[in-house]
Amino acid sequence: TAARLLTGFNRRHHITPILASLHWLPVRFRIDFKILLITFKAHLGLAPSYITEMLTPYESVRSLRSSGGTLLAVPKWRLKSKGDRAFAIRAPQLWNDLPEEIRLADSVPSFKSLLKTHFYRLAFM
Repeated sequence: TAARLLTGFNRRHHITPILASLHWLPVRFRIDFKILLITFKAHLGLAPSYITEMLTPYESVRSLRSSGGTLLAVPKWRLKSKGDRAFAIRAPQLWNDLPEEIRLADSVPSFKSLLKTHFYRLAFM
């Protein structure tokens, strides 16, 4: 991989410490990072309309203190193998799992920084 090439480690070395030393996220977290970045841009109105139309704000039946308006409705799906990987389903799931301080970021650069720090802690600590 590119990480091993950059650091000079061979295939026998485990990749996780190499990624941590380079401050690179594992693939699973990079995919989630991209999905959440697109979701945040849609939240700000910076994404294409077809993306924005896939995301619906969550509206609670009851008035709750926790309903700050930043949650997204997760649509129901029937196919377990493919349905939960679709952007329209995965994006709201990931978005709702984020800490509120990240969802309430005021700009794209601050969101990216907070999100990468959050994922780095989840992946390596």
